[in-house]
Amino acid sequence: MKTIFSSIGYVIFFFLLTGCDPASNGGSKQTAEPQEVKPGPITLVIHGGAGTIERKNMSAEMEAAYTAKLSEALNAGYAVLQEGGKAEEAVIQAITLLEDSPLFNAGKGAVFTAEGVNELDASIMLGKDLNAGAVAGVKTVKNPIRAALAVMQNSPHVMLSGTGAEAFATEQGLELVDNEYFRVTRRYNQWLKANGREDEIVTEESKEMSYIDLSHEKHGTVGAVALDSEGNLAAGTSTGGMTNKKWGRIGDSPIISAGTYADNASCGVSATGHGEFFIRAAVAYDIAAQMKYGKLTLQNAAQNTIHEKLGNMGGTGGIISLDRQGNVVMEFNTSGMYRGYINEEGNPQVAIYQD
Repeated sequence: MKTIFSSIGYVIFFFLLTGCDPASNGGSKQTAEPQEVKPGPITLVIHGGAGTIERKNMSAEMEAAYTAKLSEALNAGYAVLQEGGKAEEAVIQAITLLEDSPLFNAGKGAVFTAEGVNELDASIMLGKDLNAGAVAGVKTVKNPIRAALAVMQNSPHVMLSGTGAEAFATEQGLELVDNEYFRVTRRYNQWLKANGREDEIVTEESKEMSYIDLSHEKHGTVGAVALDSEGNLAAGTSTGGMTNKKWGRIGDSPIISAGTYADNASCGVSATGHGEFFIRAAVAYDIAAQMKYGKLTLQNAAQNTIHEKLGNMGGTGGIISLDRQGNVVMEFNTSGMYRGYINEEGNPQVAIYQD
């Protein structure tokens, strides 16, 4: 027995000395080097919500207003990237402009809860280290996406909600406003209609808003995904939630993996749609996981998730997504989604309808 162990020990010593692997039939051990993917050009993609958006209901003036604001957000965010800014900085710049616009259900122009107030959610995530931040149910933070960024950068947490999130925003020196700031007449009219109070609907509106009628929409979101000059991805999402929502309802937008996800190893995603389904399907992460583990292309992964997984559940909405090679995907299963992208070609590409 002693002789056998001595022989085995000699064999092991021999392989260690020669660098051979006993399990490799005597060949030299081969170590596969990871393939570094060269990042693509700086790119920014954004969305302003998906839903029943049909050309027959859209006047030329309406279409021009949305196109102009989406283009403005794209140009502003892309300028950050051109100056060597980080992906998250471009995301914040683009989303802030959309939050400040009454055209979208995020920030000013957010829908009303059952209690007749505006409650806002937002999140952001970095692809380089999977760091993330989010806020939910805030009522006085002018730009929720900036609060989400502060949570990510200046707190040990990922998500803060309600009055706690607002107290944190105050400590961070973020701009606070009265809840009345978010009120837009058409959104208030939506709320009145949802509560059977059509006789109270306000018909006097500013010229800016008088041509917009989205009474059929109950939910919406804005979002952005960016690829910077260092090859890093970032994704962010912001929303006012669902019209007439109750009991402190929170949708997918502030939930990492559902409404927002970013990973340099796969892609960045921002979602928009019926949040309950996006949460159940973990939509944003599902797309990234198919790429990372299933080796699918971004286009195929997005199609599988939106049209198969989400669609089979009865969920409606869409996503914007971007990988490190600069491939842009804007996939949705509704009649329209406000969306656009800009890359090294320098001209914003904006679209609204399915076609």
